[in-house]
Amino acid sequence: MVLTMNSIAYNPIGTIYSPHKELHGMPIQPVGAKGVKGRIELNKEFEDGLKDLNGFSHIILIYDLHLCNGHSLMVKPFLDKVERGIFATRAPKRPNPIGISVVRLEKIEGNILYISNVDIHDGTPLLDIKPYIPDFDATKGEELMLGWYADKHHEAEGKRSDKRFVD
Repeated sequence: MVLTMNSIAYNPIGTIYSPHKELHGMPIQPVGAKGVKGRIELNKEFEDGLKDLNGFSHIILIYDLHLCNGHSLMVKPFLDKVERGIFATRAPKRPNPIGISVVRLEKIEGNILYISNVDIHDGTPLLDIKPYIPDFDATKGEELMLGWYADKHHEAEGKRSDKRFVD
């Protein structure tokens, strides 16, 4: 029996704009981007889909890591000196270069969303927006195991990107 993978194509629904014009020096996660402002220009054809989103303080952005070329199954994450499997990291050089960030939604004006805590490169193609809902998105009442990251969490806020994932 031969299994084949189907190709999947996504079209951006908008563009994320931020002050991060260079990969080097960017925050590696929203925790290191507190107060950093940005905006999303949603394609006009999707503006009606923003109805009722302004009642949420935070949103999940799903986006294309468009500056990554190729992928690596073993990477040295920004917070470690040891190579790890790509799926045990948030490193960008993934088989499917998809990024996620939880950001604060400041306001919506027409098809423009004003956001903060932005750790995303300027001009990044946006694939989807979802409301952040703690009852769905935060694990409660379970013991969490954080793997290799358990003793690194105190370093995340101040860590910045370098060029290790750019060809």
